[in-house]
Amino acid sequence: MNQHVELFRQEMEGFAPHQRQFLEIGRRAGRFPSAVARQGSERTDAEISVWCSNDYLGMGQHPSVLSAMKEAIDTYGAGSGGSRNIGGTNHNHVLLEKELAAFHGKEAGLLFSSGYTANDGALSVLAGRLPGTIVYSDALNHASIIDGLRHSGAQKRIFRHNDTAHLQELIAADPADRPKLIVLESVYSMSGDVAPLAEIADIAERYGASTFLDEVHAVGMYGPEGAGIAAREGIADRFTVIMGTLAKGFGTAGGYIAGPAALVDAVRAFSRSFIFTTSLPPATAAGALAAVRHLRSSEVERERLGANARLLHRLFDERGIPYISPMSHIVSAFVGDDARCREASALLLERHGIYVQAINAPSVREGEEILRIAPSATHTSQDVEKFADALDGIWQELDIPRTS
Repeated sequence: MNQHVELFRQEMEGFAPHQRQFLEIGRRAGRFPSAVARQGSERTDAEISVWCSNDYLGMGQHPSVLSAMKEAIDTYGAGSGGSRNIGGTNHNHVLLEKELAAFHGKEAGLLFSSGYTANDGALSVLAGRLPGTIVYSDALNHASIIDGLRHSGAQKRIFRHNDTAHLQELIAADPADRPKLIVLESVYSMSGDVAPLAEIADIAERYGASTFLDEVHAVGMYGPEGAGIAAREGIADRFTVIMGTLAKGFGTAGGYIAGPAALVDAVRAFSRSFIFTTSLPPATAAGALAAVRHLRSSEVERERLGANARLLHRLFDERGIPYISPMSHIVSAFVGDDARCREASALLLERHGIYVQAINAPSVREGEEILRIAPSATHTSQDVEKFADALDGIWQELDIPRTS
């Protein structure tokens, strides 16, 4: 056997106890959170309820989104036909970029094929293009941010999660004439907690730093028209660049940035993950555009999501089920043990037809394993109550620690 292959085979054999399992599911348009999952040795289909989807508002099945995508497929076909620079710019891309810029009150917007490539591609340019730039990055920033900053080659300072005193200490110690960029998320994907945006904006202004705010778990769900946490706080104009995704609250696929035209133009000109890849299919851009426009004019989905999250927080409090943060719709039930976390996930699926993915390392640190629960706008209050009861029984059976 090839030595390279053999070494990887040995490594993966040692990794087997921690190997991630992927549940094969088919979401049902018009019936989500209902889905079918292929389970067991015979791979038979079973009906399940999904409680860990990032399609928080159910826009992936909204009639206006589906209609726009079908119409675009009939008009343009399946793919875009090329990169944005070479034959792959469709009118739906242009319309969506303009809509997203207006959505965030910024001069310009730029689409990427995913949120990951948006962070990686934008930060590699914004942090790496100006010589001497120093970046200040929250300790719990997403892997795509970490990779973008690595690719930038910029000097990096890591401040403790949401610790503005530590951020100020770091930034005050650096030369005043060096370009500075603060990078953070508004809602953190695993903990569900929210950054102290006003304090960070104050620090940025005090030290002349630019800011890059990742709002992927907030756009669509929070603020006027769903423009995010910074918009909810009335301070979106205090953040230089806002980054978002079309794959969560907007239910489709793709990522984007919105900000000053000069910065967006620089990313368009120099970002490798933008230049050297095929652009989003026109139908995907059309569906995303329909989702953004709908959520800018509708509060119904946001209100349902908020009500379900608040109800689940209350039911967990009553049952003593520990969760990390009550600040958002991401309800991360804390287990703190890999084996029990996996078993809890398996029992929910086998006994109750409830799918919640166990989250383990490297997504979280060892000993901080969680069930990352995402109630959606498509769940009913009865669904939420049944879920809490089911989890309560499993918590007791597995003797998982409770809050006092």
